[in-house]
Amino acid sequence: MEYTQEDYTRHYIVQALFLLMDEYTYEKISITDVVKKAGVGRATFYRYFKSKEDVLLYYFETNAKNFIFSQRYFPRCKQDHIKITTDALEKFRKNKECITVIHKAHLDYLYLDFLNKSFLQTFNDEYPESNPYVPYLYAGMLYNVSFEWLKNDCKEPPEELAKMIVDAIYFNEYAK
Repeated sequence: MEYTQEDYTRHYIVQALFLLMDEYTYEKISITDVVKKAGVGRATFYRYFKSKEDVLLYYFETNAKNFIFSQRYFPRCKQDHIKITTDALEKFRKNKECITVIHKAHLDYLYLDFLNKSFLQTFNDEYPESNPYVPYLYAGMLYNVSFEWLKNDCKEPPEELAKMIVDAIYFNEYAK
């Protein structure tokens, strides 16, 4: 994957916001603070983002795109679903510092909204005949399990949690 100057600029802005969120309460961080920390101008910030929330959404979207790009196959069986869920949880654990900062700022809802939209889009594209509540079941389960796991410092093996999540979904008659 090749990165552009715009990708790097967005990355600097994201990193600046996370560094500031680690030091200050989210509400007290201004766009001016972010651009100073990122080493960019206000116009540059607004070229890419409308708000601090947009920066966080970009963070989720970028991680999701990288995750999807890293998946080399379409899941066909229960073991494939466990592998993908394990990979997602490992990605979550790898980013736990950023997720912890988001949680500390009481912005968890941005992650849940992102998961809801992502699962809804996936199900609309790939399983249009499925029960319309199923994407929310997946998103809610992943959201709740991952945040409980975060509270426990992600100590349990991701494979163990992935198996539990897939077992709960795989045998759910509404998911078919």
